[in-house]
Amino acid sequence: MNGWMKNKLKIVLDTNVLLVSISDRSEYHWIFQKIINGDFILCVTNEILTEYAEVISRKMDSYTAKETITSLLLLENVLETTIYFKWNLISADEDDNKFVDCAVASNADYILTHDKYFNILKQVEFPKINLLTIPDFQRLIQN
Repeated sequence: MNGWMKNKLKIVLDTNVLLVSISDRSEYHWIFQKIINGDFILCVTNEILTEYAEVISRKMDSYTAKETITSLLLLENVLETTIYFKWNLISADEDDNKFVDCAVASNADYILTHDKYFNILKQVEFPKINLLTIPDFQRLIQN
């Protein structure tokens, strides 16, 4: 990791947060712009990137999915993470565990989500995983 990135926030984005931030017509487009601008480190895994691509293809189109994933992979502030241990902390929607595992493996500061299934993490003492909603994240980075 480059020296200029050491003090930047490390964030894992739930798929729905990325999805609503892609379009420049979205009120949340500022999130995607901050990724592009290198304002924080986006932590991903192959499994997360695959889900991003599938959901973007389904909700938008395959061209947008391909361009989004390609753009992310070219950025220096996107940290590709390898998972060596699966924590299985979310049982209500086990598919969400990929974001938890990425957050732990990359030592991310936050998972940015609006998904209610992540709320179980507030009761987990170890590993400690911090959650933010979009408004919370916006307040955090404005201070």
